[in-house]
Amino acid sequence: MSRFEIGAEDFLHDGRPVRILSGALHYFRFHPDQWRARITAARELGLNTVETYVPWNAHSPRRGEFRTDGALDLGRFLDEVAAQGMWAIVRPGPYICAEWAGGGLPGWLFTAGAGVRRHEPVYLAAVREYLEDVARVVVPRQVDRGGPVVLVQVENEYGAYGDDKAYLSELVDTLRLTGITTPLTTIDQPLPGMLENGSLPDLHKTASFGSRSVERLAALRAQQPTGPLMCAEFWDGWFDSWGRHHHTTDAADSARELDALLAAGASVNLYMLCGGTNFGFTNGANDKGVYVPIATSYDYDAPLDEAGRPTAKYWAFREVIARYVDLPPVVRREPAPAPVLEVPLTASVPLWDVLDLLGPSSVHDHLPTVDELGSFEGFALYRALGDLVTGDVPAGVLELDEVRDRAQVFVDRAPVAVLSRDHGEHRAVLPRAGTLEVLVEDLGRVDYGPRIGEPKGLIGPATLDGVAVPRWQVQPLVLDDVAAVTARTLGAAPLAGRTVAGPAFAAATFTTPDPDADHFLDTSGWGKGVAWINGFCLGRFWSRGPQRTLYVPAPVLRAGTNEVLLLVLDTAAPRVGFVPDLDLGHDEE
Repeated sequence: MSRFEIGAEDFLHDGRPVRILSGALHYFRFHPDQWRARITAARELGLNTVETYVPWNAHSPRRGEFRTDGALDLGRFLDEVAAQGMWAIVRPGPYICAEWAGGGLPGWLFTAGAGVRRHEPVYLAAVREYLEDVARVVVPRQVDRGGPVVLVQVENEYGAYGDDKAYLSELVDTLRLTGITTPLTTIDQPLPGMLENGSLPDLHKTASFGSRSVERLAALRAQQPTGPLMCAEFWDGWFDSWGRHHHTTDAADSARELDALLAAGASVNLYMLCGGTNFGFTNGANDKGVYVPIATSYDYDAPLDEAGRPTAKYWAFREVIARYVDLPPVVRREPAPAPVLEVPLTASVPLWDVLDLLGPSSVHDHLPTVDELGSFEGFALYRALGDLVTGDVPAGVLELDEVRDRAQVFVDRAPVAVLSRDHGEHRAVLPRAGTLEVLVEDLGRVDYGPRIGEPKGLIGPATLDGVAVPRWQVQPLVLDDVAAVTARTLGAAPLAGRTVAGPAFAAATFTTPDPDADHFLDTSGWGKGVAWINGFCLGRFWSRGPQRTLYVPAPVLRAGTNEVLLLVLDTAAPRVGFVPDLDLGHDEE
């Protein structure tokens, strides 16, 4: 079998010096039927390796579970990489950042009282279980067993977070005990403190940057005096956040930096090669004093766009890479044109009328977070229990300690206020007595920094004119399977062209002229909400922008009747439209 090692100056494959030319493809951000095309595009760019993170929280939404179905089939993904004669780098964390919800750390970890990302027994016990699960997939696919995996990363950007060497040593020992035999690496920004704090003497250090390549490789060399230099995250773009602009980087500038990096003899991993999409409720958030949730699109202005199509940056990078390796031919595959069509939203039902389909509620003598209830994404409906007979609460000023992250306040199901975390809003005037309900949306769990793991929902105490609200009924909305909601919505009275007033579900059916083509759902006439097609959650839409489309992978569509379901939180124009291309918004700050 093959050997892959770290030599005095180079990576060594069976004793022969090699350079890693890699591109990041997060299998969990694509429909699995599209993995092969993305990997093919990587190979045709001249790359020899594909890199991916592993999101612990997606694989293990509950402790003791390790899902490998659908887009979580890491084994199938690695087999697709191997089938195209490429290597793979696996980055299992356990923390991954990746602009992914919670940086990949599962919510239940924090409710168990774990002291995360440090040498703490509750946390390490859970990490061992997770890494053993990952190893069952990765170990038989290592290069020394005939598979594609040549490197495994320990933690992720740990030097920006901590310096617990005992913790890092424990991760190394655990990986080795599970059967991981490949070289182990770490990654940090090329600053002396970060590189030192985030690694161990026997781990190979790599760096992350997107500019000043020569200078930053020199900084890496100062901390990693032997072995191959590697930029394990060459930032060729950036991610987008709601309410901000669409990030782009100049293709020629990025290509020049890549050329300088390769001319210096370094290995590279393009971050990203293709970003993909934060389907469902998987997007993360940043909080550096102001909470900023990340958008649904993870296009990243990468060489392959969100739909997997080569961009100008792809061709510029290919021209650079051709100076260093022989390139395979590119098989030109012109994607089928995206169908353009429009159909009316045919029916709508208020959220209140389908609560019976969205999971159980529970009553509490305090204001619970949704994490306490075992819910770690999406929405929850809080109902104040003032008078235990009528459920009424008096008029007055409702005050909460904090809202995480957006709360719509209703009295007798009439809207009275919207409280947004990013604006620091946590008070609402209740104009009259009545039943108080608060619909709370988790807009994305912080993925970087000290606020990782914070609970979501309403954060107490909650008072009315200074008097505590004693009891609450809470219903986390279960949206894993929306088939019953879709059926009830489509069976409701016709909408007849009226604007949808939320919170409500709205639905439509359509037949596409080309179900084998990707589609782009136009969200420009809608306010805020979530969209599904044929039960597949495309993610959130929001008039804040920047993005004005949701990407619809072709494998989600059917040759016959297709169903669209919207959860409309405020308002939506009564139509469903598909446009010719992605619209990711304005690119000026």
